Amino acid sequence: MKPKVQDQVPWSDRLTAYDNEHFTICMRLLDASADDASEDEIAQLVLGIDPMREPERPRMAVRSHLDRANWMGYDWIQRTGAR
Repeated sequence: MKPKVQDQVPWSDRLTAYDNEHFTICMRLLDASADDASEDEIAQLVLGIDPMREPERPRMAVRSHLDRANWMGYDWIQRTGAR
């Protein structure tokens, strides 16, 4: 079962329970972004938000989750020394 996606990611300077529950979604977001998927495509395919039914929600949710996914990747690199 896919975890419910909030419109705005709960922010913290540490990984949160929300981050752990949505880890796979965050990795899919980074992949989709690297493949130059549109916000509407990411919203539909990764977050499960229908841009036609909810035209305002996708942009906010995609940007919030993508920002957090990028932060999570940066945090992981800093903690592990991976490059």
